[in-house]
Amino acid sequence: MSQAPFFNEKFYSELRLLLEWRRDVRRFCTDPLPAGLVEEFVGLASLGPSVGYSQPCRFVRVDDPKRRASVMESYERANRAALASYKGADAELYCRLKLAGLGESPVHLAAFCDRATSTGKGLGRQSMPQALQYSAVMAICILWLAARARGVGVGWVSILEPEVVTRVLDVPESWELIGYLCLGYPRSDDDRPALMRVGWEKRDPRAATLLVR
Repeated sequence: MSQAPFFNEKFYSELRLLLEWRRDVRRFCTDPLPAGLVEEFVGLASLGPSVGYSQPCRFVRVDDPKRRASVMESYERANRAALASYKGADAELYCRLKLAGLGESPVHLAAFCDRATSTGKGLGRQSMPQALQYSAVMAICILWLAARARGVGVGWVSILEPEVVTRVLDVPESWELIGYLCLGYPRSDDDRPALMRVGWEKRDPRAATLLVR
């Protein structure tokens, strides 16, 4: 059995900084990422926890220009539909938000959950089958933190048509789209969420509140 490492206060402080500076990036430099770096991030993401050790996350790097264009068209349609759901001042502010870096980010990475995986033998999923999708989200979170630690920004694009993206990327039917990520070096950094900075939303104190029952 391996000896567990000791993480001192300096490491803990730096971990907190990493979490505080992990932002959802929308404005990217177009500079390419070093060869092998995305593969490094995916390898670290595979260390994330998964229900029953099912390891269901599947990453697809989208380099083909036609596939990228189809994803961007899907975003535009979904964005127009989302705008129509807002009224008044919210609609005006929504129009000014930059909600995706699809056009300039050098790397597009789609994350799927393989619902048909036999890995893990179904352990832990009988009563909460959605734990499989949660496991894929954990992998995305690990990848995001690893990227930030290397100075790479990540933007999660959720304003998309999942069925369209799944079809465009020609993946197995059992793969469910969990997240579409833009990766690249950010044009600027800030430790405050962008939507807080522009006045879309304030920090909800309930998110950092521990209830005891």
